[in-house]
Amino acid sequence: MLGSTYGTFTTDPRRAHVVACGEAPAPAVHGQAGTADDLDVSGRPLYADIPDLDRFFRPESVAVIGASDAEGRPNTGITRQLMDWAERVGSRLHPVHPTRQSVFGTPCFPSVADLPEQVDLAVLLVSDPLPVIEELAESKVKFAVAFASGFAETGAEGAAAQARLAAAVERSGLRLLGPNTNLNAFEKFRDDLEGPAIALITQSGHQGRPVFTMQEIGVRLSHWAPTGNEADLETADFISYFAERPEVGAIACYVEGLKDGRSFLLAADRAAQRGVPVVAVKVGRTETGARMAASHTGKLTGADAVVDAAMRQYGVIRVDGLDELQDTSALFARARAPQAEGVVVYSISGGTGAHFSDLATEAGLRLPALSEAKQAELHQWIPDYLNVANPVDNGGHPVGDWRGRKIIDAILDDPEVGVLICPITGPFPPMSDKLAQDLVDAAEQTDKLVCVVWGSPVGTEDAYRTTLLGSSRVATFRTFANCITAVRAYLDHHRFTARYRSPFAEAPRTPSPSFRKAQALMRPGQQLSEHAAKQLLRAYGIRVPREQLVTSAAAAVRAAGLVGYPVVMKASGAHLAHKTELGLVKVGLTSASQVRDAYRELTDIARYEGIALDGVLVCQMVERGVEMVVGVTQDELFGPTVTVGLGGVLVEVLRDVAVRVPPFGESQALAMLSELRGRALLDGVRGAPPADIDALVEVVLRVQRMALELGDELAELDINPLMVLPRGQGAVALDALAVCR
Repeated sequence: MLGSTYGTFTTDPRRAHVVACGEAPAPAVHGQAGTADDLDVSGRPLYADIPDLDRFFRPESVAVIGASDAEGRPNTGITRQLMDWAERVGSRLHPVHPTRQSVFGTPCFPSVADLPEQVDLAVLLVSDPLPVIEELAESKVKFAVAFASGFAETGAEGAAAQARLAAAVERSGLRLLGPNTNLNAFEKFRDDLEGPAIALITQSGHQGRPVFTMQEIGVRLSHWAPTGNEADLETADFISYFAERPEVGAIACYVEGLKDGRSFLLAADRAAQRGVPVVAVKVGRTETGARMAASHTGKLTGADAVVDAAMRQYGVIRVDGLDELQDTSALFARARAPQAEGVVVYSISGGTGAHFSDLATEAGLRLPALSEAKQAELHQWIPDYLNVANPVDNGGHPVGDWRGRKIIDAILDDPEVGVLICPITGPFPPMSDKLAQDLVDAAEQTDKLVCVVWGSPVGTEDAYRTTLLGSSRVATFRTFANCITAVRAYLDHHRFTARYRSPFAEAPRTPSPSFRKAQALMRPGQQLSEHAAKQLLRAYGIRVPREQLVTSAAAAVRAAGLVGYPVVMKASGAHLAHKTELGLVKVGLTSASQVRDAYRELTDIARYEGIALDGVLVCQMVERGVEMVVGVTQDELFGPTVTVGLGGVLVEVLRDVAVRVPPFGESQALAMLSELRGRALLDGVRGAPPADIDALVEVVLRVQRMALELGDELAELDINPLMVLPRGQGAVALDALAVCR
């Protein structure tokens, strides 16, 4: 469909197989410059830089600098906890303090240089870690952790101090966690739990506590990375590392601000290629939340719409609450890949089943009606007057005897069913006890997902605490909403990863011929006139109307004859935006006299308003089509972003737009259109013909290529309106604004 070199990233079948199988090329090693093949056309990396964090989480030897055993000192409690942790993970711990001979009976050394061996990890219990970094580098320490606060989270002065620390770390070659971090990485993890684990990443340690305590209800955790201010090691580093760990079934994140947008996308891309779900709470949806996040971690939160789109683009599951983070990541860690997308709701109450089914259907879950043969099978054990099409209502009594398990097995045996959800709104022993046990037993015998919503507010019932939570196969929830959120995310994620192809794998490495043409048109620090902006579009093969730039009334009349009546006339000049509001656009001119009058009026208005013109555009009038907007903006975190939406005045009224971060391919461009509330307009409404969606997607991809190649030289591009003509007739950029940086 879209074969041009400006848009589609033509995929080599061998490469497509590699990406589909999750076999990405070897990433560049941390601290080494990548080759030309590792960089895209704008010089940015194409593969995640994965630090070897094995020695951080499981060091052979640890130095605690500032160790103490003095009563009442804060460092004393931390030292004791670190010594307990080192014993659990089998590390040799060496206290370091200039005035102590021993700490808790362990020999103490005056400096890192005096240690009897090279250490993997140094824990800095000092108020200013900067002077220690050089000493650690000389001793070839691999990792360090800085707990100290008073850095970027405190304002400009602290940010400057953090910048100095980051620069020292970069020179040293070691990797630093923090500053402004805590002891979460050194917590006690249960080692008696089986199955895939959750790896946890948090920028605020307390916000990870609910996920960590899930171990008490049988959910396995493998790691906790409290990234703090991220002067060096950041969220992206840990996502990339955890995505490669065989024991990790899901990555749960609490993110306040992203240090670097590109690094985050590369890490998310690696997780997507590996099929490892990343579930994230990202604060900053509102202005208040963004301010609070910046004050906590001292980093940009980014425009939330762009963050949201970028996460969706790379399969990161964004949730709002910590309870959703718990439940969704726990489901991912436990569930096998779905065998089907159909969801069946099974309950002992018709009201419960109907209520849950309404909510699930509204959320987008597919609840297929069971076949007549399957319904007949279920009616062997369920009275005929009860509905078993889906939801399945057993009326209560069958769950109390042998029939209960038969019903569950029969539902799970249906090839259209991938998920069975049983809402138990309240305990009703012994009926609910038997139902819970049957669900657990059935879950052990199937690869399909079995979910239970235990609605009792008490939560001390044996059926819940022992039977359901004791199962590593049943996903148990306390609310309808969290169950639906998690199941929808689960099905969406597996659908996403099944078709995922890394956009970085096929991103352009070298500039196109269009780039050289476009560069000649750029005017650093200036806004281009409409005429110049359209030349920029032409350079990238984007269609514009037949038009001529004229500087006299006579030339305007000649141009109108060449362009063909009716025509549109517009003033054209640098720094000229919102021409319509100033009366600088004349539409539907059908004669030479109208053209002459329009020219004089446009130039008079411009003269009166003090607007310098490079001329007047005489343009072909294009009427029949759907007005869209396609644009480029620069995001502080992610760089160039591409936007598409309903155009004309609707873009300001409805703000119905979708955003993507380059690079992306045709499938993502189509997905952008699917996100628009006004998507139906492109399909044709009230007798209008369907629009040329292929041409619209082609424009989006050509604009993306422009954004990638021009990079931050192009501060802003706005094609509005882009008139998308009926199917097969293309799309025409009727107006354009471009700002150079």
